[in-house]
Amino acid sequence: MSDSDGAGATDEGGGPPSEPTETSESSEAAQAYAAARPEVEAATALFVEMVTGLLDEAGINYLSVSGRTKSVASFAAKAERRRDGELLYPDPLADITDQIGVRVITYVHDDVAAVAELLAEELAVLDDRDMGLETARSGRFGYASRHLLVAVDASRTVPPAYEGLRRRSASVQIRTVLQHAWAEFEHDIRYKGTVPEEHAHDLDRRFTLAAGLIELADREFSAIRDRLQMALPASPPDAVEQDSRISTQDLAKFLASKYADAGWSRTDHYTWVSGLLLELGITSVDALAEVIAPVDAAGLIERMGYKYPPGAVRRLDDALLATFGTRYLDLEGNAHRRASLEGRLERLGGS
Repeated sequence: MSDSDGAGATDEGGGPPSEPTETSESSEAAQAYAAARPEVEAATALFVEMVTGLLDEAGINYLSVSGRTKSVASFAAKAERRRDGELLYPDPLADITDQIGVRVITYVHDDVAAVAELLAEELAVLDDRDMGLETARSGRFGYASRHLLVAVDASRTVPPAYEGLRRRSASVQIRTVLQHAWAEFEHDIRYKGTVPEEHAHDLDRRFTLAAGLIELADREFSAIRDRLQMALPASPPDAVEQDSRISTQDLAKFLASKYADAGWSRTDHYTWVSGLLLELGITSVDALAEVIAPVDAAGLIERMGYKYPPGAVRRLDDALLATFGTRYLDLEGNAHRRASLEGRLERLGGS
């Protein structure tokens, strides 16, 4: 039946209009989604921008943040799904919650949890499923990814650019780069429908074996990261210094020792904060250690009230904020985030 043969058509006998069908209603929802999709695409880009900003501000290490807007065809197919003859999504525009998708890929498994905890603190988490944990509890190896459904917390003030997101939610996948490789390859193979039936059992066994090896590799990567965190090499003796700032490697090594319980930050974050230190006239690790020595690191964490593990650069950022106050706010390298720093300084009780 075409869309025009639904609620608005009359029967051939001249009787009353026929009752709307579930199929026609889902088709109308798909048309409405198609019309609204440009707005959903714009909201997707804003969610990606917001999540990226939260990760950068928290100093959490990650490989990439990307987004996708559900296609009209995928939306229409999902709107038609049924269980026991009943539509799974009676109100598709409201019930289908993965119209906006954001994917965060990290290097190690510990950072998956850190990202999830950060999003739980900064946004409203409407749903949280650890697919890897669910798979493990069933005694199997397989798909592993953390799935969160998030929305902008109504009680929080957000930049004007993100105000439009208050009416929307986003499905966020968080996984390691190895988990992502497994999931993408498995999806590509299975959904092409090219696997002969006689090979299906062996295929399942091989995917299960690969998933187990990937879990082991993820653990080893975490162990390598933890070991190196305390033993980062010094800068090579023939390195050419472009200016007098502290080198990224020296700074990373110092912060790993200073904040042993903090995770690594992104490489570009170490470079960025080294530039801030240069603006403050701090050009050596010894000078930095002396400057932040009086700061009570544990007390700082308590005052900030973190519910996620802040990265090493964020820990240093807080220490510098507590030490220099408004002078730190006025640095050229902080111009793009002054409002955020003012809020944090207020939480620290500084001026």
